[in-house]
Order: sequence, then C-alpha cells, then structure tokens
Amino acid sequence: MVTGQRGRPRSFDRDEALDKAMFAFWERGYEATSISDLTASLGISAPSLYAAFGDKRTLFDEVVVVYGGRYADFAAAALAEEPTARAAVGRILREAAEVYTDPAHPPGCMVISAAVNTTSEEVAQALRVRREANLVACESRIRADVATGELPAGTDSRALARYAGAVLQGMSQQSRDGAGREELEAVAELAMRAWPQGSQQGPQ
Repeated sequence: MVTGQRGRPRSFDRDEALDKAMFAFWERGYEATSISDLTASLGISAPSLYAAFGDKRTLFDEVVVVYGGRYADFAAAALAEEPTARAAVGRILREAAEVYTDPAHPPGCMVISAAVNTTSEEVAQALRVRREANLVACESRIRADVATGELPAGTDSRALARYAGAVLQGMSQQSRDGAGREELEAVAELAMRAWPQGSQQGPQ
C-alpha cells in the first residue's frame, strides 16, 4: 500500500532553489524582487517558499551567505594569500573584472547592487556591515605594509582602503551598465597606478 507524504515534494532541491533566488535578487535587487518573482523563479507556491525559507528577508540573508562563499570569496582569498596589500588589491580588481562580467550569472556584485534603492534600513545596514568588514580587512593589510616600509610612513591607510573599495564598487556598477571584462581590467590597471610607492619598491 502506497501512503502519501506531507511537506515539500521529493523533487524540491533546496540548494537549487537558493541558487535561483540568489540570481533573482542579484538581477533585480532586494527591493524590486517580489514574492511572486521568487515563487516564479523557484517554481514553488508562496506557502512552500515560506515553509522552506521563512519570509523574504530571511531568504535574502541566506542567499547573501551563499553568494559570499561562492562568488565573493576572491577578495578575502587575495588579502590572505598575497604578500602585500598592493598585490592583494591588484588581484582583487583583476578578478572582479572577470567575476563581474561572467555571463553565467547576473553582472556586478550582488552585495553592492542588491541594496540600491532599498527602503529596508535593516537590509541596507546588513549589506553595509559586510562591505565595511572588507574595508577593515584591506585597511589592516595596508597598515601592515606601512609598518614594514612597503608603503610610505605618511600613507592614509583608511583613505587608501576606501579608494580601493570605491573602485571596486564602481566596477560593479559599470559591469551592470554593460562594460566588458577588458574594459574593467583597464580600469583596474589604471587604478593601481595611483597606488603609493614605498621605500622598498622600485619603479614599475
């Protein structure tokens, strides 16, 4: 005798559903992505979406974590692996040019673009905290280079970290406006020419 089963059908793949939700938020932003957009993207009903993920904000929070581990980890990797802040930032910008223009997913950075025009201060603040954490990590590497003489003693570590962040955010928006990989790589190259030279660095 075959008995029925309650809950979501066997065909429901939670990881696949998260991917689809991520692409929806990435493409439209948090504010413009409605529950109907999400149910259409995931192919499930609203009750099933709520049962599986909770409300829209809870789903978005989970999506941001997935996004960070899959598409945004290149920045943390560069800061951890490269010998200097200059090398790390240069690598981040070059890899961003590749990631932000990859046709396999929406353009740009989801953490940067998803908060645009959002009326949810909670969402905006959560994404702001993530961006600030990246700036703090970059600033820490810059301060270390100042201490070793890799960068000049008078370097404004905070401003230089914000400069790198501003270039990265600009590249994200440019990619959403249609800039291609080679164009963004050129931006990255120009941006690094403004990087200060330390006493241990020769001409480049």
